[in-house]
Formats: sequence, C-alpha cells, structure tokens
Amino acid sequence: MRSLHLISFFIIIIISLFVKASKSDDGFCSAPSITESDEKTKPIYWKVTNPTLSPSHLQDLPGYTRSVYKRDHALITPESHVFSPLPDWTNTLGAYLITPAMGSHFVMYFAKMKEMSSSGLPPKDIERLVFVVEGAVTLTNTSSSSTKLTVDSYAYLPPNFHHSLDCVESATLVVFERRYEHLGSHTTELIVGSTDKKPLLETPGEVFELRKLLPVSLAYDFNIHIMDFQPGEFLNVKEVHYNQHGLLLLEGQGIYRLGDNWYPVQAGDVIWMAPFVPQWYAALGKNRSRYLLYKDVNRNPL
Repeated sequence: MRSLHLISFFIIIIISLFVKASKSDDGFCSAPSITESDEKTKPIYWKVTNPTLSPSHLQDLPGYTRSVYKRDHALITPESHVFSPLPDWTNTLGAYLITPAMGSHFVMYFAKMKEMSSSGLPPKDIERLVFVVEGAVTLTNTSSSSTKLTVDSYAYLPPNFHHSLDCVESATLVVFERRYEHLGSHTTELIVGSTDKKPLLETPGEVFELRKLLPVSLAYDFNIHIMDFQPGEFLNVKEVHYNQHGLLLLEGQGIYRLGDNWYPVQAGDVIWMAPFVPQWYAALGKNRSRYLLYKDVNRNPL
C-alpha cells in the first residue's frame, strides 16, 4: 500500500513538472510565441530565412534532417543547406538547391549577399532570374541605368546580358539559371518587376490565386509562378506532366504529395519535381501559403 502511495506521489510530481515546463517560455514542448500582431510587424517572406523549424531547433538531434532525395523528386530543407563562396561573386555565399546532377535542366540556388557585395555573370548563353526574399540589391546594366530591387521584386536577365547586382548591406536572393533554348527569331528582353504589380490570372477548376512573373510569349522557355492558397485550400488536379519544377515555399505550411510520399512542408523549404512525378499540395495552418514555382514552357519536349 505504501509503495502505491509513493508511486502516485512521484507521478503527481512528474506531471506537475511537465505542465510547468510546457507553460514556461523555454519549456521542452514550447515553441516561440508569435502573435498575430508580431506577424504583421515582420517583413514579408521573413520565415524563408527564419523558418519555424530552423536548423538550431534540430541541433540536439544528431544526424536528423527532413531533407529527402529520390529519383524523381527532392525536398531540401534549411538544416541541409551548405553555403560556400559563389564563383565570380564577391562577398557572397551560395547554397545550390537544384542542379543538373539531379536530372534537372536548370539550376536553383540561394545567394546570401553580405555588405558591399556584388554578383558575377552567368556563363555564355545562360539566362538568369533573381527574386529578392530579404534585403535589397541594385541592378545595373551596360547602359549604366540602375534599378533597386527590394523584397518581392525580381529581374529576368536574358542570356549574354551584361549586368551587376550590388548590395550595400545584406540581401538573400533565390536565383534560377538555365541554358536558353532558342526558338526561331524570338528573343527575350530584360524584365524588372514585383509580385504585387502582376495581375491575378484565371485558374479554371482551381481555387488558388496565380500570378506569372514572365510573359507567356514564345520567346520565353520558362516562367515563374506565384501561387497563393488560403488555409484548407488544395490543388484540385493531381498533376502528372512533362514539366520540371523548382519550388520555394515563401509563406505558410502544408502537405506536399510527391509520388507515393506525403511531406509536411513549411516556409523556407525547396522542392524539385522531375517530369511525370505525381504532385499535389494542400495548405494547412492559420495563414496563407505562397510558393514560387519554376516551370519550363513553350518548347517541344522531344
């Protein structure tokens, strides 16, 4: 009988400790408290570089990562990013996320520009698109005209277009590059813009909001889609197609189906999708999901 009382006593103590820890600011099961007002004071896309489940949260789990690499898809999460100096860039670190080593025909990488940094030029016949997720950079071209790119702004640089991206303080860019596939006499042009200036496009049979950053004309062999989902919304079509994708989740969280796998994803995660991999997304949480999606277009897949 006495032993039963002792066991009950210890159980009560353990439960009280668990409850106390869970209620404390630094308890074992507590998470950083972000109120709605806090969210509104943060810059857009701040969770790309400060994800809810950040590398620091996983430092006590040696060997653990959410990243997955398979034959037809990959999920690259922040704790797996490996940064090193970018060739021909100054004072800039890069993390390659998608490359032809996976089977892609394009490259996607983060460029973390530090104080007084500048970009290099891509190789011959390579087109480039940069999208600012943090900070600001100045784009300068051969005519010496300059344009400031801030968060949510982007620039498409045609192949063999001489330019420089310069950063006075710090900035984070997501960069897409691929060898331009010529089509007859069509040529591309320098494009500078921002997501909020792009019109919403019709999405028959779907509920998400869609914007396209590049023209849909035949000159362009890829496009970048910005897709918004409110919590609970999902893709109606379970897509299987010849296009390749490179995706960066800019805001929110949800579930992504890739093949026969179902992955919880959050802002800051990157996904590569090979041709014909089954794919589907559903938005979860309390806030909208927004992702940026590379898609090859306007060229014969033969």
